[in-house]
Amino acid sequence: MGKTTNLLAGCLVAGLALSSCTAHDAGSTSIDADQALAYCDTQIRRTLLQVKNDSCLLPRSITTNGQEWSMVNAYDWTSGFWPGILWYDYENTGDEAIKQEAMHYTECLVALLSPHHQGDHDLGFQFLCSFVHAWRLTGNERYKQAALDGAAKLAGFYNPTVGTICSWQHMREQMGWPHNTIMDNMMNLELLFWAARNGGDMAYYDMAESHARVTMENQFRDDYTNYHVAVYDTIDGHFIKGVTNQGLNDESCWARGQAWAIYGYTMVYRETGNKEYLRFAERVADVYLAALPADHVPYWDFDAPGIPDEPKDASAAAITASGLLELSQLEDDKEKGRTYFQAAEQMLATLSAEPYKADGYKPSFLLHSTGNYPAGYEIDAAINYADYYYIEALTRYKDIREKNK
Repeated sequence: MGKTTNLLAGCLVAGLALSSCTAHDAGSTSIDADQALAYCDTQIRRTLLQVKNDSCLLPRSITTNGQEWSMVNAYDWTSGFWPGILWYDYENTGDEAIKQEAMHYTECLVALLSPHHQGDHDLGFQFLCSFVHAWRLTGNERYKQAALDGAAKLAGFYNPTVGTICSWQHMREQMGWPHNTIMDNMMNLELLFWAARNGGDMAYYDMAESHARVTMENQFRDDYTNYHVAVYDTIDGHFIKGVTNQGLNDESCWARGQAWAIYGYTMVYRETGNKEYLRFAERVADVYLAALPADHVPYWDFDAPGIPDEPKDASAAAITASGLLELSQLEDDKEKGRTYFQAAEQMLATLSAEPYKADGYKPSFLLHSTGNYPAGYEIDAAINYADYYYIEALTRYKDIREKNK
């Protein structure tokens, strides 16, 4: 973790002096949220012309030189993002035709509740982005019940000995990891918190809070970067080691992993009100901001050896922008809140312009995301979760600006 650690040594001494740490101006860079959201609506309609709404196949990614979405079924870990994109578009446009599309693709995910489908930690992504949004925007109790059932299924992967949800059960045999938890799993906790507040078992709250605490205590290095995967013993629950699956190596800082952590711990603070998580979210965010290149979009791994010729990851930027916008509104320090808001605003401004905007190239919102570099797929691609967090961030940004008029 040499590059990141050295950069921190120089930057974090100055606290949140963002302009000196990231080599760009921390001043406000206002963007036209309505215009950006209208662009998203246009791209969504381009996608709808390409996909068949009489099927339950959902768009996932587009290759660097491709023009068409690769499609996946409801069981893919990314299946919730397309209905989630449609629900955000309906929220912003009020278009009933978009609502019907959102309902159709949400219904496709009912298959995840089948007893024949084992599921895994990604049930949080799948149900939160689809059914929870559907219930929030329609009030239909059937959507709420489906989300509660999804939370119950997700809770089944919680290991009380370790205190976290198991992420990849197949890695027990494949890699010899008795119990593993990936940083992505921080995002799935929101479904458990939501369920505990909306008629589900209150034990879900304790599971989610335990997962966040155990992860905080074991899966981060002293400089607040994280291991992609934490491996735990199932007999007494002790932390065995930290490793990577999608990062450069076990000790590197995988960009999207740091983004998941920023967003995740901000959400945990929102749900618990425990300021220990607020302070932790700040530290995790600060290390990310200190290591950013000038355009505010990270390379796929902060320690990748070929920077500046390494692939970028726009998905990490979109996730972080959305997380920082929420963090800015939860802050008890106005100056920090302003810093995080401005950083998110700058990220959105970059993503909303060339070379990251897909307009004229593909029917996605964004270009230049990296899915899994070590495995060699979805490199410099358009990916549905980049688009999901981009439209979420724009929606949050618009709401904040309107509230502060």
